[in-house]
This record gives sequence, C-alpha cells and structure tokens, in this order.
Amino acid sequence: MSELMASLAALAGFVVGALAVMVVRQNLGRETPAASDSPEPATLPQGVASVLAVLPSSAVVLDKEDRVLRASSAARAFGLVRGENLMAAELLALARQVRRDGEIRESEIEVAGHKFGQDSTSFAVRVAPLGSHGQVLVLAEDQTEHRRVEAVRRDFVANVSHELKTPVGALSLLAETIQDAADDPEAVTRFAGRMQHEAARLTYLVQDLITLSRIQGAEPIPTPGPVPVDEVVHEAIDRCNTTAAAKDITLVAGGAEGLRIWGDDDLLVTALRNLIDNAVAYSPEHTRVVVSARTAGPHSDSIEISVSDQGIGIPENAQERIFERFFRVDAARSRATGGTGLGLAIVKHVAAAHNGAVTVWSKEGSGSTFTLRLPAFGAAAVPRTTTIPLEAAQ
Repeated sequence: MSELMASLAALAGFVVGALAVMVVRQNLGRETPAASDSPEPATLPQGVASVLAVLPSSAVVLDKEDRVLRASSAARAFGLVRGENLMAAELLALARQVRRDGEIRESEIEVAGHKFGQDSTSFAVRVAPLGSHGQVLVLAEDQTEHRRVEAVRRDFVANVSHELKTPVGALSLLAETIQDAADDPEAVTRFAGRMQHEAARLTYLVQDLITLSRIQGAEPIPTPGPVPVDEVVHEAIDRCNTTAAAKDITLVAGGAEGLRIWGDDDLLVTALRNLIDNAVAYSPEHTRVVVSARTAGPHSDSIEISVSDQGIGIPENAQERIFERFFRVDAARSRATGGTGLGLAIVKHVAAAHNGAVTVWSKEGSGSTFTLRLPAFGAAAVPRTTTIPLEAAQ
C-alpha cells in the first residue's frame, strides 16, 4: 500500500470508528421493547454530520437504497455526487459489496471530468459500513496531483539517466580509442580534445542538476537582501562573453540604472546567465544579444530584466513547454550547442523562489525575448539614454 493509501486508511479507520461509536451510543439510548420493530431512520445518526463536515477528503453517506444522505462539498465539486445520486459506478458497486458482507474495502478509481477542467481525476477510496441500517460511508481522496508528481519524478530520473549515459559512454569510447592510438600523437590530441568536450558537458549537467535540486524544493532563500541589478547584469554578461565572442555575437547592456532587487545575487546571476547562454546558443553569428532592465510600470513594485536575441525563434506550439526540464525544441541542435536541457527550468525555479515569474515572446525567424519579473527593493531608477556594450560597462 502506498503512503497515500496508508494515510487514507488510517484517517478512514479513525472516522469509521468514531462514527460507529456514535451510532452505537445513539441506538443504545433509544432502546425500547418495540425498538426491533421500528423502521430504519432516513437521516444520519446524531453527530455524524459534524464529523463529516470537517473531513478534508470527499465524504458520502449512502442509505440502503443507495441514495445519498450526506455529501461533502468536495464530493459534489468533483462530480462524485449529483442530487441524491452517487455518480461513480465503481463506488456504487463497492458500496453494495460492503453492505452485503460488512467488509471494509479499499480501491483506486478514475473519474471522468474535474472541477478545474482536467480530463479525469484519480481517487484513493475506502468504503465502510456505517451502523446497522444499511448505511455506507464512502471516503475518496484526490490523488491526481500525487500521480502527476510521481510521473514527473519518473520522467526526470529517466531523462537524467539518459543524459548522463551519453557523455559517460562517449568518454569511455574515447579513452579506448586513445589507448589504441597511443602511437599516433595527432589522433591522441584530437581524441583528447573530444574527451575534454564531453567532460565539460558532463560537468555542466551535474552542476545544473545540483543547482536545480537546490532551488526546486520551494524552500525560502536563506539570506535575501538588496541586489543591484547592474551588478547582476554585468556579472552574467561577463560569464558569457567568451562563448559569445566565439560566434562574434555582441552582448549589450541597456535599460535603467540604479535598480535593486530583493533576493539572492548568486541565484539571480545564475538565472540571467542561463538566459544569455540560451540566446547566444540559438543566435547566428555576427548578431547581438541585448540585456535590459526597467521598472514594470510607473507605480510598480516589480522590476523586469529582459534578454532579447536575433536568433531562430521558438515555434508557438513549443513555447508553453520550454521551461520543462530536459525539453528541447530541437534535440539535435541543443546537444550540438552543448545544452543540458535544464537552463530554462533553472530560470523558472529561480524566478519562483523570488516570488517572481519568467515569460517569453518569440517568433520564428525573428528572435526571442525572455523577461524576468522580480520584486523591487529600494532605489529609484535612473534612465539610461543609450545601450552600453559590455566593454564600456566594464
């Protein structure tokens, strides 16, 4: 049994036990010589409704005719109950089995539709008899998000395994090749260079995995403080300058000066560096990448840092997925540029850790603009009339 099912079982056991005690006490209090001839009550035993009202999960009580005597608001919101009817056929079948033999049953079911528009909802359910009048208690716990997270975790592990396997395998083959070509200095030099490339790729991947694991847990930033935007921009550009120079791409800083952000400077530099690296990787030679900062509006408490390129652009149908881990619009091109597939995921999580967000505008053949929107801190902006190339900014 999964942890969720175990937790649900424990909760349901407590609830069923408490309700059973209530029912027994009520029946004892009503005992008269003619009690055995009295008809089944059409309402819930005293106190049962109060217990059901505080349950976080969907709760339904059925009478012996399978009519709904009581349903929580969650049960109705998920579409499990309409009027006096339980809509899930699987739950009805379980309820009837429980009523026949008095055995508590557990299961997992899929129900079509959802109050938020999903195609289906997964539930862990527990069905138990309630009292001696054929009433049945149904508890259902929404498991959809849990399953989604599990699927993401499995995909992440599979992707990491695949991404690590590629450079590790290449290093192994190159090492064997160098060993066989020990008498050929030219070949050794060539293959040693390839080994350095694969080793660097492996290093970047491990570093990105460490960074992502550190920030994606939604933990608060340990020591937030005022961070000068100018310093973040110049530091990020400086780290990317060598890569850009290799393609004759000019990195330009522009926008407003004197802005400050509330947060962690190392994480912000990491996020901006990833955006600039991405822009350089997907831009043709002899173009430029512009990094600019501004306040989000005249009275805004947010600051926007944008990275614009003149690159190949992103297809519209891929723009919603580009912040997913290991997602690549063009896998072959991404691997050729040395990308790990984690850069934009890191940017997304850094923005979230700062109570901010990242957005993208892009058109195929016209370039892309990624914008970080982050909470401002303190000083007013000073307009910058011209863009400042990296060399001048330094």
